[in-house]
Amino acid sequence: MMNRREALITSAAGLASLAAPSVFAQTAAAPFPNKVIRIVPFGTAGGPIDTLARVYADKLQARWGQPVIIDAKPGASGIIAADFVAKAAPDGHTVFFTLPLTHVNVPILQAKVPYDPFKDFSPLSMLATGGPMLVARANAPYNNLKEFVAYARTQKSLSYGTWGNGSSAHLFGELLKRQSGTELIHAAYKAEAAVHNDLFGEALDFAWANPSTARGHIQAGKMKALGVAGTRRVSALPNVPTFAEQGFQGFDVDSWIGVFAPAKTPQPIVEAWTAALRETTRMPDVSARLSAFGFEPLGNTPPEFVQIFKADYPRVAELIKAAGVTAD
Repeated sequence: MMNRREALITSAAGLASLAAPSVFAQTAAAPFPNKVIRIVPFGTAGGPIDTLARVYADKLQARWGQPVIIDAKPGASGIIAADFVAKAAPDGHTVFFTLPLTHVNVPILQAKVPYDPFKDFSPLSMLATGGPMLVARANAPYNNLKEFVAYARTQKSLSYGTWGNGSSAHLFGELLKRQSGTELIHAAYKAEAAVHNDLFGEALDFAWANPSTARGHIQAGKMKALGVAGTRRVSALPNVPTFAEQGFQGFDVDSWIGVFAPAKTPQPIVEAWTAALRETTRMPDVSARLSAFGFEPLGNTPPEFVQIFKADYPRVAELIKAAGVTAD
């Protein structure tokens, strides 16, 4: 028969065994975030997405009380950065701020990329939408798209720069070439700043620009905008008409800034990210920064993001076909 001391020991052991799973469960489900958060932005340091990612990083760090760092991995039209995030631990501490180039354009153009844009990522939120601008030096002998096409037809060829093969700017440039019957030669750069340097240095005849980078040059009297692609004018430069307004069709495909986590990220962490991103996007100072960069603030949910994301595929595929762009 068990004495009093043995009974107490047995009872305590039993209680400890019952409590143990709860302790282990709390350890396994540590609060998110619980370490440094890494944001991998599309493009190079100082580019539009990198700059906007830093705006969000500051807000998220204040919200969550954990360091948020920017870890740019430029090159290969964003494929390097996308692949890095796709292969990161799905714990919510590594996310990707990107453009359609890595998840729509390049996967359509190339037979093989090292990741699946649908299966290898968890969409978190589409922060904003917008479109690139066709720009020229301020002293160019044309002021709108019709005048540009008329001039281009008098030239043997004209060269233009973009921030990557298969980018929306590249597709729009090749579509303009086909529609206008002119010879427009594409030059891909790793960074938009380098495009503009060569434009001002007259190594390029014209270029594409994000409204954010165009605005400063326009205000400085160095650049003029001929038209904006996408479905609407941008609030940062409201006097610049769209391609459609100037009689050019097929350029009404919007660009966007989207945030992805690795696939299999737990749903509670996805929800935490989505809430944080949506609330941050709605902050007046953040919305103002997005607008200044030529994007219209959005901040949607994962299902809404996926719906737009999937709808982009046939539209971009048709644009690629119409523009005659190939993986080469």
